[in-house]
Parts: sequence; structure tokens; C-alpha cells
Amino acid sequence: MEAAKLGVISDGQVCVTEVECVREGCQSECLRSLSGSVSEGQCFTLVFRGPRKSLDLCCSSGQEAQHWVRGIRTLKERLAKMTQKDKLDHWIHNYLRRADLNQDGKMTYDEVQHLLQMINIDLNEQYARSLFKKCDRSSKGRLDPGEIEEFCRELLRRPELDAVFRRYSSNGYALTTAELRDFLGDQGEDASLGHAHQLIRTFEFNDWAQQHLLMSQNGFTMYMLSLENDVLKQEHGRVFQNMNQPLPHYYISSSHNTYLTKDQVTSASSTEPYIRALNQGCRCVELDCWDGDKGEPMIFHGHTLTSKVPFKEVIKTIAQYAFKASPYPLILSLEVHCSLEQQAVMARHLRSILGRRLLTRPLGDQDLHSLPSPEDLKGRILVKGKKMIGQMGKTGSCASFSSSSDDEAGAATKTTKVSPELSDLVVYCCSVPFRGFEEAAQRSPSEMSSFSENDALKLIKDSGKQFVRLNSRQLSRIYPSGQRLQSSNYDPQGMWNGGCQMVALNFQTPGEQMDLNQGRFLTNGRCGYMLKPHFLCQSDSNFNPENTGGGPGHTPTQLTIRVISAQQLPKVNTDRPNSIVDPQVWVEIHGVAIDSAREKTHRVDNNGFNPRWDCTLSFQLQVPELALVRFVVEDHDHTAKNDFVGQFTLPFTSLSTGYRHVHLLRADGVSLSPASLFVHIKVTRQGIPVRTVAERMGKA
Repeated sequence: MEAAKLGVISDGQVCVTEVECVREGCQSECLRSLSGSVSEGQCFTLVFRGPRKSLDLCCSSGQEAQHWVRGIRTLKERLAKMTQKDKLDHWIHNYLRRADLNQDGKMTYDEVQHLLQMINIDLNEQYARSLFKKCDRSSKGRLDPGEIEEFCRELLRRPELDAVFRRYSSNGYALTTAELRDFLGDQGEDASLGHAHQLIRTFEFNDWAQQHLLMSQNGFTMYMLSLENDVLKQEHGRVFQNMNQPLPHYYISSSHNTYLTKDQVTSASSTEPYIRALNQGCRCVELDCWDGDKGEPMIFHGHTLTSKVPFKEVIKTIAQYAFKASPYPLILSLEVHCSLEQQAVMARHLRSILGRRLLTRPLGDQDLHSLPSPEDLKGRILVKGKKMIGQMGKTGSCASFSSSSDDEAGAATKTTKVSPELSDLVVYCCSVPFRGFEEAAQRSPSEMSSFSENDALKLIKDSGKQFVRLNSRQLSRIYPSGQRLQSSNYDPQGMWNGGCQMVALNFQTPGEQMDLNQGRFLTNGRCGYMLKPHFLCQSDSNFNPENTGGGPGHTPTQLTIRVISAQQLPKVNTDRPNSIVDPQVWVEIHGVAIDSAREKTHRVDNNGFNPRWDCTLSFQLQVPELALVRFVVEDHDHTAKNDFVGQFTLPFTSLSTGYRHVHLLRADGVSLSPASLFVHIKVTRQGIPVRTVAERMGKA
């Protein structure tokens, strides 16, 4: 491959697990810029997960390019079908190969020690030697492949899973169908006979056990490691909410300065961040539009050193990726600083490139006195922008007027002329300045306002109930303070508490705030729309996000999480190759102020492979419908700030109860597989514990 020809610098190896997708042809900015000098059929682009830049490649022939594309896609398909056990086996065999220093297929004790160091475990010397001798049946001081496998099985043994199995198995060797149903009932799962039989058929590989409708310890372990036992409710992984309510009744995954790759002062503007955001289910992207050369508008952060990307190229990219991750409506939030002439060019590009998907008039016989639902708007692209005053509430053309700006410059007195061509494209998301709740209550629901994070927080603090009521019928967009030059993010939870729908964050900046955003939109099929709690959808709501201790409509709930163990945590301090992780776990609640809390386990020294805590953490929730639960693993440092290892965030309402695995994510949201936490989750409402079958039997 002629990667160097394209100015691409590769770091040597590419892990298939890091590849988000393969794009054939000249679809990247780099390859498009070389149009004419390279063949379309010989090129393809590897798009990576996380912040890593895409890799553009050119082969010597179209046939070779197809071999590469098909090969990588086949590997990705195989990876997607791997079970958690397959991933564990692959993980350990990869380390075994690297630890076998002389590549003779056998391992000395020194090589075993090297393996233990790599997989992040500091075994007691005496135990390590005794385990080695136990497996070295030939007493030659080297483990052959069969003995290595036995050694690894001992390392991968899960005594905490074995203990759960023995708690439900009367004979300690297998679970009968009735015992498996007892376990499923305690888990809050379907405890029907049919479901129990299905699990045995799926996870039990012992033919004799299958024939006698039994689940062995190995089958039980396979089930517990599967996605069916995930901390996220299985049914919430698909679209399960009512998608027929008006748009203001939903949280909408929203991006700020979507075109930027890093900070908002000097970083590059690109189409790539749009692809990443859309592939994550983002449903509102931002386009800052300025006059460009040769009559073509450009997108960049005005009055800064950020680079520019043509508006036309961004719209082409959006057209290609708008509905790959979600079928529900995409909103283009336009910040227009262009002349009337180039606004007309923008309108032409929007119409010609997006075609029928672009919404240019109200649906059917609906008027602008009510907003349609995500279901009504499936597959449609909406323009959010300013509309000529003479066109407010209409779709026909009128005389030219100017509309007050509510853009991020915060210039309330500034007026921006709007071209009739662009104004015609604004239907359900008409940007208007906010002049108080009384005036806003008289507006059409198709009119909406944008607020800086500080203005929004002040409204929530001073007039929370009124803001909630406004957001029950109209859309609000929140954007970061202009002082966040490094594209840092604010805490989105406070805005969600106030019912704000488009809480726009810098998707290019990883951290706790983006963890929360990813967790908020993790469920409902990751479609980018989440139905708000009912009390945030009522025009006469009495909910005040700043002053709530529960009350009518809210059920005080106790959440108890026992953090039992972790598995295969990665090393994080690469500067010290001999260091071993000293993990500790934080469990955080993000919700209304009275519910926000965090508790931690003790640390476990020198063990990132299979640390054990058995630590119980409890939380009292007044408004559980708004709460997010965040699991965070850190490497404890005695002298400095703890290092981040991994996290996972999800809505409280999507938590599965019972014994569950939490599959951790990196800081950039990419999977840390096979790293996971093993926990037990219990929910008690109104102070009355829901007694399980196991508790009644004295097993819990």
C-alpha cells in the first residue's frame, strides 16, 4: 500500500478492534483533494474509534483494495460475533504469545512471571511457584501447551461466580431447571420454563447436561459472561420508548462546534467530526457558516486560527451519514455569519444535496401550533436557524426583514439579515431570542431559543418551575460558555433536570461530561432521542429541579450496589512498565442536587487482573427517573492524582438487578473489553425491601 504517497504516517500496527468502519473510494478530505491523481477504486479509508485520525490508503490495484476491504470487514464481523469467553481466550492467548520470549511454544517460570507482569497481576511468589509446579507435570521446569492451558484456566477461574453457582445448586455440580428459574427470578429476569430451557440450549455445551435440561458450572459461567447478563437491561438496547410524542418531550443528543477536531482557537475544522458524531447517534449538529472565496461559504470558528472546511463538503458528508446510526430526525443548527448572496448558496446546496430528506414545509395538514414527533419526522433533516420576521408562522415568502441574533457571541442587540432562500428552509426550529417566560408562552412551539450554559443555570436556579413548563412545549438548546477555549464541557445533568432538550457538548473532548452524555443516550437503541420523565412533559408541571425532595409522583428509592470484583483491567501507567494497577472503584449518582453522590471501595494493591472488593455502597434517590449511575475504576496513587482506568454510565431506569457484569469503556468511549466489573444490584422502593426468592430461601 502506498500510504506514504498520501502523506499518511502510520504507527506500525493497526488493531482491528480499533476500526470503526471502512470507507471505500475517495471519501475522505485527503483523498478527495487528490481527485484525478489517484484511482477511486484503489483507495479506501480506515476510520478509527476514539480520537485517532483516519488512515487513508491507496493500493496498487482495485483488486488488491477489494481484498483488503473484504478482509477487514470479515475480521470485524467475526469480532462482533465473539462471546465474552472468546474475547477472554483471545486476550490471554495474545499475551501468551508475547510472553513466550524464545517462541518455542513452552514457558519457563521466568516467562510465566513475564506473563503475569503483562496481564497486570502481582501474584504472591510462593503461590506463583506452587501453581507453576502443580501444572508442570513433567517436572522439566517448562510448561508444554497443555500445561500452559491448565495454568491459564487456574488464572481465569472465577471463585465469586462459583460461589453464586453453589448458592443455587443443591448438589454443587449442576443447576436443575427449577434452580435456574429461582436464580432468574432473583435476577428480575423472565423465570419461565421456556426461557430457562433456552438458556440451557444456548450456553450449555455438555451434551449430557443439555439432554437432561441441566446447566453445568461451565454453562453457568458462559451465561454470566454473556451480554444477556449485562448491567444494561437487554430490552433497552433497542428502541423501546414511545416515539410518537411531540419533539419537546425528548432529550436530543446534540453536538457543539461539531466541525472542530480539538480546541476552538487553533484546531482543524473537518468533516470527520461530523461522521464521528453522527455514528454515535448525535441528532443535532452545528455548522458555523462564514463567507468563503469564490462565492462558496465555509465552516470554521470565526475570528480564530481554526482551519476552514467548505460548507458544501460538510453537507455532502451529512447526507451520507445522517441516518446510518439512527432513523430519527437530524437537526442542523446553523450559525450564519454569511452575506445574503452566500446564504442563498447555502440554501441551494441544502436543497440539491439533501433532496427530499430536507424538510421545507410542515408535515401534511399540520400547522405550526404543534410540533410533530420523532416518528413523524423519521428520515427527515430539519434546519434550525433564524427566519425572516414576516415569515414567522408561515412557509410562504414575505418581504425581507432582519431577525435578532441569539448566537453564541451573545450579541442581543446585533441584527443579522436573513436571505429568503435560507429562511424558507426553517420550519419547526426557528431561532428567536428569549425575552422572558411570559413572552415565550405566547410564542408558537416552532420557535425556540438558545442559552449559554451560565444563562441556563441561572434560569434553572431562579425560575426552575417556569423553565420546565417552557421546555414541555418548546425546544431549548444549551451551548458551552465562550470562555471554554480548550473545548472543555459543562455538566449536562443540570440542564437535563430543567427539561432542556438540546444540551450541546463538544463531542471531541472526552471526560466525565461526555461519559454522562453517552450514558444518557445509551439506551432506546442509541437513536439519539430519549423520552423525558413524564413530569418534565406537563405544561402545568410543579417540578422544580433546584428544590425537590421527592413529593407526589416521585418514589424515594434506595439503590444498593455490592462491588464484588473486576477482571482484566489494563495497565494505565505506561511510563513505568513494571507497575501494577492498585484499583479502586467509585460509584457515582448524577441527578437532581439532593440525589447527587459518590462512594468508593477500598483499593486492592498490585492486582489489575482479578481484584476482589466485596464492598457494599448504598444511595438514597428522591427522583430516580433523572439519575444516571456511573461506575469508575481508578489506579490509586499514593503521591499524585489517581489515574483513570475505565468507566461505564447508564440511566438508573435501565439498570438490571441481581448479579451483573459492567463492561468498561475507555476515556474516549471505546470498549475496554474484556475489562469488566462484577457487581450485585438491589433496588428498594419507599423503604420497603422487595424480598427475592433467594432471601425467602435464606440464600441471599
